[in-house]
Amino acid sequence: MSVLFALTFSIGGLAVLATWLFLGPLAALQVQVWQAFVAWACFYHSGGKTAGATKTVVCMAFGALVGMLSVMLAGQLGAVGALAAPVAVGLGAAAIVMAAHVGLLGTIPASVYGFACVAGLILPKGLAPADALLPTLVSIAIGTAFGWLSEFIGGKLTAAPAAA
Repeated sequence: MSVLFALTFSIGGLAVLATWLFLGPLAALQVQVWQAFVAWACFYHSGGKTAGATKTVVCMAFGALVGMLSVMLAGQLGAVGALAAPVAVGLGAAAIVMAAHVGLLGTIPASVYGFACVAGLILPKGLAPADALLPTLVSIAIGTAFGWLSEFIGGKLTAAPAAA
């Protein structure tokens, strides 16, 4: 089977399972299927395999932490009015770029995805920043696992049959 068809089946089938899990049994944990899909895509964007999984989990978690701290900082910068959130986000973005000099934090896009994921849970849902971090981290871990599993299954579906 071609790689395209193999990934079509593995990703499509696992997307059904992931969505069911997030909207059903895992819903009480406040984990978010959209965050998992961002992590899943990040896994592939980061090269897949173990290295891609590591980059995804480490950098997205770091980005989520920076995002949470940026939202908290914006709340403390109330004296600067309308500039509080832009300044806090700018400082968070700068921190992500500077941290990229540390080997494990070198995948800047993955860190930005994590920042956006936690902010996307805080802002529309109204969660306190600290309350948004754990569900985001769990969603990232699950999404990365689904990425790894979809790649693994896709690889099995493309493998040549063993000679008899």
